[in-house]
Amino acid sequence: MATRPPVSLPKLSRRSRILLIIAAVVILALLLGARLLDTYVDWLWFGEVGARTVFSTVLITRVVLFFAVGLLVGGSLAISLMIAYRSRPVFVPISGNDDPLARYRSAIVGRIRLFGIGIPVLTGLIAGASAQSDWQVVQLFLNGTRFGQTDPEFGNDVGFYAFDLPFYNWLLGWLFISVVIAFFGALISHYIFGGIRLAGKGGQLAGPTRAQLAITIGIFVLLKAVEYFFDRYNLLLSDRGAPLFIGATYTDLNAVLPAKLILLCISVICAVAFFAGAFLRNLQLPAIALVLLILSNVLVGVAWPAVLDQFSVRPNANEKESASIQRNMDATRQAFGLTNVEYKDYTGKSEATSAEIKADKGTVPNIRLLDPNILSDTFTQRVGRENFYGFPSKLDIDRYTLNGVTQDYIVAAKEIKTEGLTGNQTNWINKHLVYTHGNGFVAAPANTIDRALKDANSDGGYPIATTSDTQNPTGAGSTDPNKPGIKVDEPRIYYGELATDAAYAIVGGKAGQAPGEYDTAVDRGYIYKGSGGVPIDNWFNRLVFAAEYGERNILFSDAIGDGSKIMFNREPRDRVAKVAPWLTLDGDPYPAVVNGKIIWIVDGYTTMNNFPYAQQTQLGQATNDSLSGTTRQANSSLNYIRNSVKATVDAFDGTVTLYGVEDNEPVLNAWKNVFPGLVKPSSEISPDLRSHFRYPEDLFKVQRELLSKYHVNNPAEFYAQQAFWSVPQDPTQEGGVNASASGVANQPGYYVLATAPGDNKSRFQLTSSLTGLQRQYLAAWMSVSSDPEDYGKMRVLRLPTGASGSTQVDGPVQVQNRFQSDPRVAQDRTLFNNPNVTVTYGNLITLPVANGFLYVEPVYIRQRNQLSYPQLARVLVSYGTKIGFAPTLNEALDQVFGPGTGSGVTPPQTGGTPGTTTPPPGTTTPQPPATGNPALDKAAGDMHDAWVKFRAAQQSGNYADQGAALAALEAASKAYESAKANPPASGAPPTSGQPGG
Repeated sequence: MATRPPVSLPKLSRRSRILLIIAAVVILALLLGARLLDTYVDWLWFGEVGARTVFSTVLITRVVLFFAVGLLVGGSLAISLMIAYRSRPVFVPISGNDDPLARYRSAIVGRIRLFGIGIPVLTGLIAGASAQSDWQVVQLFLNGTRFGQTDPEFGNDVGFYAFDLPFYNWLLGWLFISVVIAFFGALISHYIFGGIRLAGKGGQLAGPTRAQLAITIGIFVLLKAVEYFFDRYNLLLSDRGAPLFIGATYTDLNAVLPAKLILLCISVICAVAFFAGAFLRNLQLPAIALVLLILSNVLVGVAWPAVLDQFSVRPNANEKESASIQRNMDATRQAFGLTNVEYKDYTGKSEATSAEIKADKGTVPNIRLLDPNILSDTFTQRVGRENFYGFPSKLDIDRYTLNGVTQDYIVAAKEIKTEGLTGNQTNWINKHLVYTHGNGFVAAPANTIDRALKDANSDGGYPIATTSDTQNPTGAGSTDPNKPGIKVDEPRIYYGELATDAAYAIVGGKAGQAPGEYDTAVDRGYIYKGSGGVPIDNWFNRLVFAAEYGERNILFSDAIGDGSKIMFNREPRDRVAKVAPWLTLDGDPYPAVVNGKIIWIVDGYTTMNNFPYAQQTQLGQATNDSLSGTTRQANSSLNYIRNSVKATVDAFDGTVTLYGVEDNEPVLNAWKNVFPGLVKPSSEISPDLRSHFRYPEDLFKVQRELLSKYHVNNPAEFYAQQAFWSVPQDPTQEGGVNASASGVANQPGYYVLATAPGDNKSRFQLTSSLTGLQRQYLAAWMSVSSDPEDYGKMRVLRLPTGASGSTQVDGPVQVQNRFQSDPRVAQDRTLFNNPNVTVTYGNLITLPVANGFLYVEPVYIRQRNQLSYPQLARVLVSYGTKIGFAPTLNEALDQVFGPGTGSGVTPPQTGGTPGTTTPPPGTTTPQPPATGNPALDKAAGDMHDAWVKFRAAQQSGNYADQGAALAALEAASKAYESAKANPPASGAPPTSGQPGG
């Protein structure tokens, strides 16, 4: 046989080579330019927040992983190709005149460096790019700590499963990939160069080819033996018993675990056989080893466990799985912080008298009437003032002590809302240099509603929302103008929830050069002097940010000069996520005033998904409920979670501070080793800050979901599931983005200030009802304290579950059904049919009171127009079989417990000057005095007439007339504002401000 000489490839001209090089440089610049630009911007931003060690540590780890894994995979392929090329046959047989491989051989030989180096380099780049994202696995392996508790099967510290085992699995995965790629690289090379010939019976393998392929397969099988070794530990995370429990089952321990050891030994023997076959001309020994490995996997690894599970375990699963279920119960409670739950039996018999309700000084007086998920538009219209201020779609709840009284408040930061800008406000200078910040902290007592007749424009039913801003630093939270509220030393808000990625702000600079920022109606030239922002007063940074945002004005604007800074990444949750990328963050940051500053508090969780025997939970699914306006969690799987970090973000300068609240938490300690000094110890948390810590909602939802099952103590009872509970559906919400497949989402937890049964004081706590498994009756009520002295203390009231239906207590869905079927509610059906009014049911709160459960639900109405906002119209109350339905909580309590009950326990439902109340029916309202402005007088008279009609409609319960009166009142209010803003030429100057501010 003869060999065909290689066919040389055509050579490129010098010009063609230059053009190809230029094209490659351009493509590389396009691919890497944006990445390098983002990297430099991140470098500047991390310098602003004082966390460049985070940036550098992550970057260095990623770079090292990129080259290490790239070298492993690409180097393995390069060595394999080199061996295959150097051991190729000297004489390559020609299979015919049209040998298809000759062309490829010629191409490779003509460009041997291109193929021998280029292909491994490209493969290594792809592998390195994929591996660098796993930097957290490597860092936890290098800096892991001990948990101080061992698994029940092997006796290993849990830290082995948390930090070491994931790294071993990760490393084995890349070793397998490198060996497989090297094998196929050798296989293809030997085929092209004739080491593998398919002609003849069974084909032929050259000696060097056989040796290389056999050794490569032997290495793969040896790695398989190592994998079998570590698979024994992975069994403690087995999902064979799912969905009931996670962990090694009876079958895993008695069939799969021995099988892993047997397969480990067989794999070592098979690997030796392949190594021996590399030097033997006969391939029978490796072939026999391969068949043995496959058969043993099928028989020992698959068939035997299946037979044992089918014929021994399943018929007796309640007994066989008892030990594994107990292990799962113990591990799950430990992993999710459910080991110190205080259970208490509770009768649930709602038979309280009026005197008992009056005697309750901790729960009933603090009943929350305001729903933070509904009132955002109300805050915006009544205290938002200018059109460019706004509030998140979900407000927050916190507690403050004013004048010696502690109560819960609906709170919000009055932020800049760039979406609210209109007309010339949307040009680049106004959007990014003038309207840069919000102004004020707003608070409204959660149990108080403004129903006072202060003036002709007061139609009642609104929160008494007051603001601490630059003009009134102590206004928030106070309903008495003679008493101070929440003091805010710096009310300007540059960092908040409404700050989108595109809403960067350019601040600072020299007066006269910078256009000045809008601060108040009388101060439009404010110049920022804080520490927030990245310097943009040099041409290089200006060029960088002009390219980053694609905005040439940044480069050419004369308004940017010495001292100018650019603020970006202004959303509090995003800032914490960049500083601490290893944290899972709660979906609902909230503002608080701490030591005179407005700060955002963000809860951070340390999580993992390899705690042995602990139940796997889908985070997104467990935290999904009917609330809107919160960040939805990704549906990642976890089986360990701790609220180990409380992060704060200063609303004025953007400072990010991380505090460890569980100093001995092992996962947190590992990350402290990775980033020394990043997390401050709990001892540095000030008492004022600690007093505003809330138990986080997402953690509560995860624990609530698990507690519905893991309150059971007996494995047999757990297996039977008859004692399981369910998270109730929210009966006030149907459909929407947060709804389940059934169309109804879970009821969220509710923050309330209340006294739990057996406690001696009111505590700010997060609460939830729990119902029987797939039933609507109430089975339990749980709460978690947010008070500093017993923060995280979980209490559960268990109701009796006798066979008799008489012991059952109505759950939220049943109570809502009774509300809607009540004759008094049914008589007001015009409310639902009125085309001018929309009805919204507020949060249905469940409160344990006098050995029973009191349900309270506000009912809001709003007109159907663009600028309308909710108004509290009615309050629903249920206790036992009795229902109250009235305009005020006092009246509703009187209907349930008897006359005089409400007035004896609830705070005054007033607004404005303390002591003023809504006039009784029949009281005449005087006409407003004349002002000398005909248009203003007419509008005031129209407002007066509309108000009188509305009060009459309220007394008669005619919601159609109420809607018409409200529409007339709003039209008159707009006319009144217009008349004030445009007085006659000879008239007095108009008054400043807007109603409701």
